[in-house]
Amino acid sequence: MSHDNSQIYRTTSARTGKMLAIMLGICIVGGVIFFSMWDYWISSPPPVVALMGGGDDHAGPAVHTGATITSDLSFIESSDFRTLAFNALPGEPDNNPTINMEVGDKVMFNVVNDGRSFHSFGVTSDDEGFSGIIPGSEVASASNPLKAGEGGTSEFIAGEDGVFYYICTVPGHREQGMVGQIIVGDASAQVMEPVVEEVMEPVVEEVMEPVVEEVMEPVVEEVMEPVVEEVMEPESTPVEFNGVISVPEGTGTPGCDETNACYIPFNVSISAGEEITWSNDDTAAHTVTSGSPADGPDGNFDSGLFMAGGIFSTTLDESGEYPYFCMVHPWMTGNITVN
Repeated sequence: MSHDNSQIYRTTSARTGKMLAIMLGICIVGGVIFFSMWDYWISSPPPVVALMGGGDDHAGPAVHTGATITSDLSFIESSDFRTLAFNALPGEPDNNPTINMEVGDKVMFNVVNDGRSFHSFGVTSDDEGFSGIIPGSEVASASNPLKAGEGGTSEFIAGEDGVFYYICTVPGHREQGMVGQIIVGDASAQVMEPVVEEVMEPVVEEVMEPVVEEVMEPVVEEVMEPVVEEVMEPESTPVEFNGVISVPEGTGTPGCDETNACYIPFNVSISAGEEITWSNDDTAAHTVTSGSPADGPDGNFDSGLFMAGGIFSTTLDESGEYPYFCMVHPWMTGNITVN
């Protein structure tokens, strides 16, 4: 005789009803607690939002609760490309205008590249360099910059008091003058890049003992130094070329143009149909663009922006002179003679 040892559990409708009532009560109480703390939940944005205000994870939210400020900025360059600025050159009205705002205010930037070089834009709290760009404030980038005539918009929301900086994020351009300040709240005492007045040490007039001039017998030099005429090869003379033109390290700052060392060699001679190659041996990005800084690109060839370690090659089939320059650093110039 077999026995069924399985157990069957049963409950009553009353117990089921009580269980449902308890669960419903828990849901109602939880909902009341949740919605009663609604201000708390919306007052704690993700860290990335806080970073948009320029602060760290504990700096508070960057919520647009105040005024909206519009700032129109133009990238400009001096005629020799050594001085860069926003809106006007140093000493002129509206040069790198300072923006004053309060926590919660928002700046809408409208930027346009009115220069011939490449530029890009962003806001940072760093007082030097081109890193630490606050998300949402950037327009283009150093690797994909604005070309002449191009522009864009971005915004910056002030999340805390302090001094921030709007800059050109192309390496080297901030140091050449493309930087302005944003003063948030009570931070006017923090002046960007203060002018350091050189304190001159008082001039001490030393009482010199009278100089006793010794009467020397005249030295008669019987042997005349021969005049050695050094036959220098003119810098404009093309160099016979069978290799690669180097973009040497340090060309991202002015100075190499004084010795024609921005491209090495800077003036080469090749045959028609011969391929020519440039190697970026610098740490900054450059271009090899046919034309001149004064007149702009002429369309014969253009490498576009190529980064450190990159190369660019082209073939020139027609004889003639082919001047070229760097669109990012226009003091860099070179020339190719095609025979």
